[in-house]
Amino acid sequence: MPSLRRILALAAVSGAALALAAPAKADRIRNPTAVFAGLDKITGRIISFEVAIDETVQFGALQITPRVCWTRPPTEAPQTTSFTEVDEVTFNNEYRRIFTGWMYASSPGLHGVEHAIYDVWLTDYKGGTELVVDPKEPEAPPPPLAPEQRRPSRPAQQTPPPNQRIDVAPPQGVPVQPRQTPSQRFFPTNPAPGRDPAGGN
Repeated sequence: MPSLRRILALAAVSGAALALAAPAKADRIRNPTAVFAGLDKITGRIISFEVAIDETVQFGALQITPRVCWTRPPTEAPQTTSFTEVDEVTFNNEYRRIFTGWMYASSPGLHGVEHAIYDVWLTDYKGGTELVVDPKEPEAPPPPLAPEQRRPSRPAQQTPPPNQRIDVAPPQGVPVQPRQTPSQRFFPTNPAPGRDPAGGN
């Protein structure tokens, strides 16, 4: 029959092993450049292009602007993410936001931009040396809002009668104003006159 001392020693060893096996919250590295891949579905060409943070690059009818690009240290599992905004330039030189969100290099099929003609996804990063230490302690919650600052409650939605059809149009993108002129352009290499968003011929 095992002694009490042996049971306590085994419990301590197993508890230490579980603590070591638990994933630690790793710090992140901020990168100055995100690397994307783009597919032109008409020609079948795939190109890779680098975009600096807060720089806008045009790929066909899409303008890509990464806002931040993170990676993990080399001692951790590789994880490259980028918060990216993608605008589509229409034939009438109108800009529509078609994507705003995180892209993950480890799963490009789930978190890329799928367009009728052009697809864009995150593949890598360049030049990251700035280590950003995540806070280990939770931050204090913000103070509660005063009653006059709270949002008014939304009225309850009415449910439609049964067997009645509801038509909902799919989202077509949000109109936005152009923020800056793209620093680089890819596809088409020779845009038609009057279709160049920057006004060139």
